[in-house]
Amino acid sequence: MNARIAPPVANLDPDAIARSGRTVIATEAAAIRALEPRVDAGFVQACRLILACRGRLVVSGMGKSGHVGRKIAATLASTGTPSFFVHPGEASHGDLGMIQPDDVVLALSNSGETDELLFILPVIKRQGIPLIAITGNPKSSLAHQADVHLDASISSEACPLGLAPTASTTAALVMGDALAIALLEARGFTAEDFARSHPAGSLGRRLLLHISDIMHTGEGVPVVAPDASLTEALMEMTRKHLGMTAVVDAERRLLGVFTDGDLRRALDDEDVNLRGASVEALMTRGPKTITSDKLAIEAAQLMEKHQIHALLVVDEQQRVVGALNIHDLLRARVV
Repeated sequence: MNARIAPPVANLDPDAIARSGRTVIATEAAAIRALEPRVDAGFVQACRLILACRGRLVVSGMGKSGHVGRKIAATLASTGTPSFFVHPGEASHGDLGMIQPDDVVLALSNSGETDELLFILPVIKRQGIPLIAITGNPKSSLAHQADVHLDASISSEACPLGLAPTASTTAALVMGDALAIALLEARGFTAEDFARSHPAGSLGRRLLLHISDIMHTGEGVPVVAPDASLTEALMEMTRKHLGMTAVVDAERRLLGVFTDGDLRRALDDEDVNLRGASVEALMTRGPKTITSDKLAIEAAQLMEKHQIHALLVVDEQQRVVGALNIHDLLRARVV
């Protein structure tokens, strides 16, 4: 039999709608606040079990608890705790083989009486696999069979019927997040570690991409000698398409940089003999540089701070080894 769909209300009361929304937020916020004192010795023991785990943390739950469990597993996996989700219904039809003796199981059930979870518990217990349960009923079967129980009970759902999982799923999710972050800090998990599990994201690019990965090298680096003419410098800039050229000595040590801006300033200076002046007389001395081991995001920050569009890359002896400009950073999606 199909569920009855209520007809649309002709005259909606804006105040009533806003009031309903605020009530939900207040109810769920209260449910979260009630969790704080429950982060106790049991919570610490759960973290110890997971930290000592030589396998993976297997998360399981049915229905809405299953959706929350999938999110918790994903958060754990991306913050240094190897984890994956197993559907309890599928587990009893073969997927139990995914759970190994070195694993730890985290089971979620608001009632603590979910048949699909209780059905697979004997197999888990027989293998000596530690069981952590997050339930809304500390007196439930799941809570009693667990090695560690985390209490996510609530006083009421945000649903006015008291039926739709709302505050209960929020409480379970927050308890899972608390576990993930406590484990992250206990492991000394860093932003760089996080980036390694998110290489395609913007954070991954910011924390993993180095200057050496995107800079122009070899023949792609614009360089001229200090006695080069303005024409020679401009031709080098045109060939290399970076809007500047390094001015270097015979050992390729940096003396200065000649940019589009230097050219415009020279054109505006009536005292400059453009035909006879060497690039050394027109270059900018002491330009901003960067080393190849720095992160690409550091180059972007340096460019933004000094309002420049290109950087020369130097080694410890101030020899020019590379170059890059803002377009290289844009192509790498660093900015």
